[in-house]
Amino acid sequence: MNGTILVVDDDRSVRESLSRALQAEGYRIILAENGQTAIGKLEVERIDLLLLDLGLPVKDGWAMLDRLAETEPLLPVVVITGHWEQAMRAASCRVDVLMEKPLNVPALFQIIRELLQEPHEARARRIHDHGPGFRHVPCDIKEFCEQLRKAYATPYPGCETDGLE
Repeated sequence: MNGTILVVDDDRSVRESLSRALQAEGYRIILAENGQTAIGKLEVERIDLLLLDLGLPVKDGWAMLDRLAETEPLLPVVVITGHWEQAMRAASCRVDVLMEKPLNVPALFQIIRELLQEPHEARARRIHDHGPGFRHVPCDIKEFCEQLRKAYATPYPGCETDGLE
């Protein structure tokens, strides 16, 4: 087992897709559909990394980050969000990586490996010193739109061909 990852997303299809992909990579996966449920799981499970959506019901991702800063300050956190332009706010929080949806799954796997291999002492020093380490992985809109064009005959709003050249 490569470690335990808590996947928190209110979209069932995202949770299940990430769960299957991460399990295939050898991770133990715990799922939560909202921030309140996720906090409960953090209290009773040993979690090595958190994959966190921001737009959650009951308790949103930002509230979870506030709580984690107090209770689990060394827990690696990867924010996955469909809300673009959240990087500055995430960088000011305790977030290691902000990835915009749709996710670049190979990049996600690499980031998870790197975060789980980081020694606790180095992580603690980086967090304490507010050193470099935050990463922003934006959605590649050109690639996303190309995938949509291949999959669907109907044009997708925002993916008009003349704006992508």
